[in-house]
Amino acid sequence: MICMVVNIDLEKQLRKYFKLTTFRPGQKEIIQDVLDGKDVLGVLPTGSGKSLCYQLPARVMDGLTIVVSPLISLMMDQVKQLKARQFKDVVAINSFMTYEEKQSVFCQLHLYKLIYVSPEQLQQREFISLLQKQNISLFVIDEAHCISQWGHEFRPDYSRLDAIIDRLNDPPVLALSATATEDVQEDIAISLNRPHMVKHVYPTDRNNITFCIKQVNDDQEKMHILKNILSKYKVPVIIYFSSRQATEKVTRILASSLPDKSIASYHGGMDQMERTVIQQQFMNDQIDVICSTSAFGMGIDKPNIRLVIHYHFPLQLEDYIQEVGRAGRDGKSSVSLLLYAKKDEAIPLSLIHKQLPTTDELLTVFNKLYQLYQRQSSIPKKEEDAAALFDLEEIQWRFLHFQLECHGILRDTSIVYHARNWEKAYDSLCNLIEQRLNIKKSKLHDIIRWINDTECLRKQLYRKFQNTYSKPIFSCCSNCGFNFAEWQPDSANKTYKQETWQRRLKHIFHPGDHNEKAE
Repeated sequence: MICMVVNIDLEKQLRKYFKLTTFRPGQKEIIQDVLDGKDVLGVLPTGSGKSLCYQLPARVMDGLTIVVSPLISLMMDQVKQLKARQFKDVVAINSFMTYEEKQSVFCQLHLYKLIYVSPEQLQQREFISLLQKQNISLFVIDEAHCISQWGHEFRPDYSRLDAIIDRLNDPPVLALSATATEDVQEDIAISLNRPHMVKHVYPTDRNNITFCIKQVNDDQEKMHILKNILSKYKVPVIIYFSSRQATEKVTRILASSLPDKSIASYHGGMDQMERTVIQQQFMNDQIDVICSTSAFGMGIDKPNIRLVIHYHFPLQLEDYIQEVGRAGRDGKSSVSLLLYAKKDEAIPLSLIHKQLPTTDELLTVFNKLYQLYQRQSSIPKKEEDAAALFDLEEIQWRFLHFQLECHGILRDTSIVYHARNWEKAYDSLCNLIEQRLNIKKSKLHDIIRWINDTECLRKQLYRKFQNTYSKPIFSCCSNCGFNFAEWQPDSANKTYKQETWQRRLKHIFHPGDHNEKAE
């Protein structure tokens, strides 16, 4: 059943629930179509307030709004902000919850207006059965580029969402992303079986960000530049790396060289609890500099990040645009600095090959699957265990698992054998892997070409995504004359008091609890 909300004063609701007086570009148009019961695809630049496009409808619509989100930290941050705005009937269902906590939420689903959930959680039969009994007015997919096999952060569980939506009585769908090319937009609509989605696509450029590329000879020169810049500017900074090892090494060197700075590492190999605490400390200006892999930043809505530095450049322009878009969300002057050494080009090429199995590895997987089938065994349910069994990286197994399901070879953890089908699947997968490698290499070539371009960096960066770009409010780019010596950003205003880690965790997991005595 489609739930439509008619004759509503959106500006009034915006003031009432969010204390804001005007909508940002695209927000009102998307919200109006959502309230009219339409399927909508919204592509808005990072920092443009995509979350409001479903948070306001969730307030005024009858029924439940489901938000599929890719990261636990992102869900928890959103819930914390909403509860601070007195939106109490919201919850994030995640792996941090105990069995008892989940059961408590499950028993009270009818009391919530907004539920954040991972795509993996939506594969749980018990949870889906409970949701089927609810009146779901809107199904939201945040970071929707994860649906597309051509997207830069493809997640197989996102590709299963169309079946979930059907099982939930086919509610209207809102898909949101900041970096979706035309190919990705089309793939999102096809994957969701929503060919007639209303598209609201807005330019992705940010006119308050200055682009700067510095060519260097080696890592020693990079460190020299980092120390100079970080010692000069007292602003929140994110530094991106391509490896966990480099992340930790540079963190140690900078922390030793800059004792007045609070510097922390963040990467996927760290404990989830530790990552959550570090993220919250950075959000609260208790950490000055985050040295991170690409694991950090999705959905981070910190307004005063002034510097996003790339120690290594990412695999493609979509990644770069997403990462630099975390700077200057308050509209003030911010800088993206990319440190480029010629030898760095080998790093992303190596990462691309690690993301996909080779033909030899693929053959090994098929042989082991056949051996398991003969023994009437299943594959391990846990992703990391299955990847280890086939001697693959988790990202490789995630890709293969999805494809093997598509070809009917796997049904959950069970193996289905038919010789002819397996031969066709093997040939098809070999072709697909080669195709994806070529696409990824082409995207890598695009970003390397952009880095070495002598024309305006802003103009060249956005040309594949839009026809025009906004005139920069501050300096444009290093090719247009930007110099760090002339940059005077707003400094961070640290007003926090030091807290114990126990108190910090309490605020993270119980953001609505304000009944503590003042210290």
